[in-house]
Amino acid sequence: MIDNVVTLNAPLQPVPKERSSSQAAKARLAARHRAERRFKFYGLAAIVAAGGFLCAIVADIVVKARPAFTKSQIALDVPVTSDLVDPAAVKNGDFDGVLRTALRSHFPTVTSRSGRKALDAVLSSAAADALRAQVIANPALVGTTVKVNALMSSDADLFVKGLASRTATFPGRGAARITIADDKITISLEDGALSGVFERFGGALGEAITLDATKPSLLFAIAGGVVKATSVDTNSIVGAALIPLPATAADAVDKWHMLILETPEGDRKIPDSQAAAVALLQETGRVHEAANWSFFSEGDSREPEQAGILGALAGTALTMLVTLGLCLPIGVGAAIYLETFAPKNRWTHLIEVNINNLAAVPSIVFGLLGLAVFLGFGGLPRSSSLVGGLVLALLVLPTIIIASRAAIKSVPPSIQEAALALGATHQQTVFHHVLPVALPGIMTGTIIGMAHALGETAPLLMIGMVAFIADVPHSLTEAATVLPVQIFLWSDLPEIGFQAKTAAAILVLLIFLVAMNAIAIFLRRKFERRW
Repeated sequence: MIDNVVTLNAPLQPVPKERSSSQAAKARLAARHRAERRFKFYGLAAIVAAGGFLCAIVADIVVKARPAFTKSQIALDVPVTSDLVDPAAVKNGDFDGVLRTALRSHFPTVTSRSGRKALDAVLSSAAADALRAQVIANPALVGTTVKVNALMSSDADLFVKGLASRTATFPGRGAARITIADDKITISLEDGALSGVFERFGGALGEAITLDATKPSLLFAIAGGVVKATSVDTNSIVGAALIPLPATAADAVDKWHMLILETPEGDRKIPDSQAAAVALLQETGRVHEAANWSFFSEGDSREPEQAGILGALAGTALTMLVTLGLCLPIGVGAAIYLETFAPKNRWTHLIEVNINNLAAVPSIVFGLLGLAVFLGFGGLPRSSSLVGGLVLALLVLPTIIIASRAAIKSVPPSIQEAALALGATHQQTVFHHVLPVALPGIMTGTIIGMAHALGETAPLLMIGMVAFIADVPHSLTEAATVLPVQIFLWSDLPEIGFQAKTAAAILVLLIFLVAMNAIAIFLRRKFERRW
């Protein structure tokens, strides 16, 4: 029996060298090292891929949003005449007519009704607002000439920014001879002057090309006018005048150039007549781009060049204020009660299960609940920040309760035990010792929950916040919209100008979300205590 006794304190016998250094052991160790390196590589590759996709998405949004932060304007010298603006009633003046007259003065050959209508379409419907405000502020300007930067329409703005159509400019070579017969204009050129044009249209030099609505537009800027080519021959073009040539135009002109709009006229919003007018204004240096601060200072509009996000930002701020005002005290209070004061029985267990289930309910269900309770039963104003905040509070409340309970539960029990040992009551222990330690986690959960609410759209659509709201809301009961819903509305509009507005609004929303998450990280690091 004594021989079977094992001595626990006996020293461990070393592994024989021939076993530990065998080829099989080395192979297994090398295989484990290779597997570890592969695992690290896969993790690093996943992070790099995710970062690359994120950078690609953000870069795409930034590129598409860039046109929304600038606006195109026309520098005009506007004579404010008393026949259109009465000095005794400046507010009732025809400032649109004054501005149109100033623009038409740069195109004296355009006398037809259709031509003037095309010129007027270059200006935005709000182009005269700056002039009106300037003259109303100083009525003495009536009878003088005022320098105005007139806002261009969305279609003209996109053309200036190169988004309506890709353009190619060919400087003129040699003299051009003009022949006008009725409405038909023939421009004869020297040999080789159209070589680059034939390559653009896929033809060979020496072959005649007929240009119709399905092909790119070829415009000739010559003698102060613009001619659209309908056919191109070896050394001549035949077309019609978009901007009529002056009656005094010389037969032979040395200064001219060609402009090709690669998108056919039928596939773009801006017609050739307006594009020709904008091109001539660009040549004279009257068209320039400026920062579009109205994007942040104006409300929504049906015109892309006038639309802004101030109304959506104000509605978002009011909605988030209601959401935070309800979620923070109710959520934190419920978490404190359930974690520290509530008895552990079947009822509290049922409440906890329901809270966890509510956190997984689709957001649109909360919108239906708000539609039935707050609007149908409560009679609260539809599409208001008050109702939106109540619905989002229902959505975010379970998240804040769960995060706050987790933060309270993570507090070391020794803090509570020490406070009780020193004579503090249970309530004093919770509010004076446990809650301050759990505060970073509670604040982080609250901010993340608010960021979640900031990006929600579906529940707000159910309560009518999808309506077109042009005015900026100033109270909780006024009709309002929020930034995600504004993005949804703009993305559904057919105008190309709203594409840049949509991307810019997405960029602003992303900045808000990143800022809120950065605040959450800062607060956690600032107030967190390590044990």
